[in-house]
Amino acid sequence: MRTRVAVSLVAASLLASTAAFAQSTTVEGAANGAAAGGAVAGPVGAMVGGTVGAAVGAGLEIPNAVITSIDAERAPSVVVRERVVVGEPLPDTVELRPVPRYTEYRYAVVNDRRVIVDPRTRRVIKIIE
Repeated sequence: MRTRVAVSLVAASLLASTAAFAQSTTVEGAANGAAAGGAVAGPVGAMVGGTVGAAVGAGLEIPNAVITSIDAERAPSVVVRERVVVGEPLPDTVELRPVPRYTEYRYAVVNDRRVIVDPRTRRVIKIIE
């Protein structure tokens, strides 16, 4: 029985981490983790899921310095017909530019909006309005 609960909690934390990635916030990660953990293992699962979700969400937040460093950059905007959404990859036609001093991120200006991207997957991490 304990093994099933442990496996369920791991599964719930993975669901929470995906939701936290999509939202990129600690609060959303905690809320989604608590909901997923609570659905699987009741109140204890909610506590564990909330903690894991918050930790993952905090780890995925973009430092303010990244945002301010790309605000100073002047890159041309690329028009993309697809909807640009956090968690979805950008088309291969969009050129990703390096973020000064932050090699783990890239950015692009798409449809007149700056987006921060994970260069390994090309997935949008944050849209800067």
